[in-house]
Amino acid sequence: MSDNTCERCVITVPATTANIGPGFDCLGAALQLNNRFSLRRLTGQDEKFDLVVDGPEGSHLRGGRDNLFYRAARCAWDAAGHPPIPLEARISLSAPPARGLGSSASAIVAGLCGANIMIGKPLSREKLLELAIAVEGHPDNVVPSLLGGLCLTSQVASQRWRVVSCPWHEGVRAVVAIPNLRLSTSEARRSLPWSVPLQDAVSNLSALTVLLSGLRNGDGDLIGDGLRDNLHEPYRWPLIPHGPQVRQAALAAGAWGAVISGSGPTILALSSREVEASVGEAMVQAWQEQEVEAHYHAVGLQNFPAVCQAVE
Repeated sequence: MSDNTCERCVITVPATTANIGPGFDCLGAALQLNNRFSLRRLTGQDEKFDLVVDGPEGSHLRGGRDNLFYRAARCAWDAAGHPPIPLEARISLSAPPARGLGSSASAIVAGLCGANIMIGKPLSREKLLELAIAVEGHPDNVVPSLLGGLCLTSQVASQRWRVVSCPWHEGVRAVVAIPNLRLSTSEARRSLPWSVPLQDAVSNLSALTVLLSGLRNGDGDLIGDGLRDNLHEPYRWPLIPHGPQVRQAALAAGAWGAVISGSGPTILALSSREVEASVGEAMVQAWQEQEVEAHYHAVGLQNFPAVCQAVE
C-alpha cells in the first residue's frame, strides 16, 4: 500500500430531500440529518463485504457483493484501475431506508468516497459526482448528498452535468414527518406516466422559479405558491396511506407548504422556526390517528459536503 492509503475511515453523509414539489429529478437539499459509515479493510484478496447495522433502522439490510454500498465502491475502484478491497462497514442511520430521505444516495456516496480514500484518493470530486449520478440513475439526491446545500442539477447540451448551488434562507426550516411505512423508489416510479400535458410541464417550470425565489428570500408566501407540482405528486399521493390528511395537518399548523419528500412516504413541510414544532407534532398526530406510527425532525439545510476521514 502507498503512504496515502488507509485501513479504516469514517464517512458522514447527509440525508436529503428531493424533488421539493416542482423540482422533479433535478432539485434536492442536504438536511442536518447524517448517516455515518465506519469502514475497515478486511484481510484477504477476495471480494467481500460485511455489513453491521447499529440500531433498528436498516436491520433488514444485508452485506455481500450485491449490496448497493459495495457496488458503488467497486465503481470507484474500477474507475481508478484498482482491484476490489474486502471491507466491513458499520452504519448508523438517521435517515431510514425506503422513506424518501435519500438513504440509497447516502450509501452510494459513502461507498464511492470510502473506496476512494482507502486507495489514496485518486478520483476527483467531479469524477465521484459523475459516478454517483450514474449509479443512482438521477441526480436529485446524490448531488446534495455529496456536495451539501440546495442543488439544482441538469444535463446540458454537451452531456455534462451542471450543478447550480441555490440559496436557502436560514429562516426556512424543513420539517420531515417519517412514518413507519416503506415505499421503494422503483414502486413510486412505476406509478408515473410516460408523458404529461404541455400545460403541466409549463406549470412546473413556473412553480420552480417561484419556489427558488422564496427559498432564497425566506418568503413564505412564495414558497407556498411554489410548492405545487403536476409531474409526480398527483400519481404518488395515492401510494402514501393518509398522506393528504398529514399534508393538510401541516398546513393547518402553519406550514407554508407540504410535499412528498423524494418518492415518499416521508412528507416534507417548509415552515418558519416559530411553528416548526407545531407543524411536526400535527403531522405525527395525523398519522397516529390512523394507527400509523411516525416521528419528525425539524432541521435546517446542511451546507457542507459529505465528510470522509481516515482513522489512525
